[in-house]
Amino acid sequence: MASGGIILAPNIISCSEDDNVQVEYDESQLTVQNFSYGVASFDPSNSGVIIWTRYTTANVEIIWEVSTQSDFSSILRTGKITTETSRDNTLAIELTELEADQKLYYRFISTSDNSISVVGETITLPTDATQAKLAVCSCSNYQAGLFNAYDAMANSDADIIVHLGDYFYEYGARGYGSTAENAFLNRSHEPEGEIISLDDYRTRYKQYRSDTSLQLAHQKKPFICVWDDHEIANDTYKEGAENHDEATEGSFEVRKQNALQAYSEFLPFSRISADDNSLIYRSVNIGNLVNLVLMDTRLIGRDKQLSITDYFTATGFDAVAFQTALSDPNRSILGAEQRDWVISEINGSTAKWQVLGQQVLMGKMYVPIELLTAFESDNFATILTELVTIKLRVLNNDPTLTDEEIARVTSVIPYNLDAWDGYPIDRETIYNALNGKKIVTLAGDTHNAWQNTLTAENGTEVGIELATSSVSSPGFETYLGTNVSPELIAGFQDAMVALVDGLNYFDASRRGFMMTTFTTTEVTSEWIFVDTLLSASYSTEVGYTYSYS
Repeated sequence: MASGGIILAPNIISCSEDDNVQVEYDESQLTVQNFSYGVASFDPSNSGVIIWTRYTTANVEIIWEVSTQSDFSSILRTGKITTETSRDNTLAIELTELEADQKLYYRFISTSDNSISVVGETITLPTDATQAKLAVCSCSNYQAGLFNAYDAMANSDADIIVHLGDYFYEYGARGYGSTAENAFLNRSHEPEGEIISLDDYRTRYKQYRSDTSLQLAHQKKPFICVWDDHEIANDTYKEGAENHDEATEGSFEVRKQNALQAYSEFLPFSRISADDNSLIYRSVNIGNLVNLVLMDTRLIGRDKQLSITDYFTATGFDAVAFQTALSDPNRSILGAEQRDWVISEINGSTAKWQVLGQQVLMGKMYVPIELLTAFESDNFATILTELVTIKLRVLNNDPTLTDEEIARVTSVIPYNLDAWDGYPIDRETIYNALNGKKIVTLAGDTHNAWQNTLTAENGTEVGIELATSSVSSPGFETYLGTNVSPELIAGFQDAMVALVDGLNYFDASRRGFMMTTFTTTEVTSEWIFVDTLLSASYSTEVGYTYSYS
């Protein structure tokens, strides 16, 4: 667990007593400049919201203003704040004691050089909502292509953008996400190498926030964010990461603290604990309609992931050893403290919808062992077809099936041990504590779109999972070979739905986001995809719609 005090709180907390701070400037002399990374707002509630910007230089007094009018003809709240190098000149003001259900406008001004920011738009939440519209996204890789999905969210009618992590990637220039096809975009990562130091992480945030589509999304919509692994390093757990080598990259703890400090500077969030502001898990009550329980499945309590390759021996797969390790009650993805908090938040809520906003797939994604071992083989397509044919015969109760055939589709293991499948004890503990309540789980991480039915080990349905594709990071299509045909992708998607119990929808190749609408009677999710990452001229389409009541 990160030590308290490393992550910085918002610069100031503003309450109603801050009204009418005297500021003087000539608006006609102001120029939009020197707030080069735009503006942003975070974590709206029914009485507050955090507003953010970054100014070019340190030790400069900045005026901030909030209004209910877009022309700022009257000022609701205003104040002054000074930039500091200790925060990389970022500014975060947590506004409190605001009225519920308001549309607000905000801006920042420096009279030292007559600079003004663009105008940001944000909201406070209603106390009693009949609808909430969330744009849900994750996995934005700058060097994989343009952020058209952010532009689409900015121009949508979403109330809030929920970002489930992998806001950026830690890899060096021309690495993951870079291809010969997208090289002409000149979006190689900065700094050049993999990011490790505090300055490295800050530089990478600034590169991502220089993107005009991401700036527009932040300007137009409040964000609610949680981190995943790439904000630190690939496949992070509480004591290390797959993509960290202490021998060559130094202390993981130091690297993690660098990452988390930069995160707090560029993506501030409302803290659950005043004493330990490194805890990112928290809940947002949207009008007593949606209880959005934001979880940290990455840093606070996650034990190191199991590796499936450790259980393949010269004589085959050691299922007993694997199952013993998988069912170890001492292994956790959340840690006991957070797990108890999640259960308490769900059981203590009177909201219609209990929604888990978190990083990795919660649904059981068990595939035949034979498929997993054949994934990169030349006869993968043949084996896939055979397995689907057998599975359909099983579902149709074909009496001619042999024991050997049945075993081919019933001998299954989880395909991704970095997800909840690698920590089934924590998952089952939450399911068993729901007391009849159904959950809606939001997930990212995989770069692909999924919809799962969630079931406990005893077969009881406990809710649904809605998992978003990525903003730009490549998906399963990269593993299916070069120049893969649409027909092969479609066949792979259909095969996965047939083979994986509880999987109802899967898209393996398109980039985009989810628009998830909650009402008093149902939740409807639309998987929205952009048609290109290579041109700013793009179109969107709804790839799939799912409703649940």
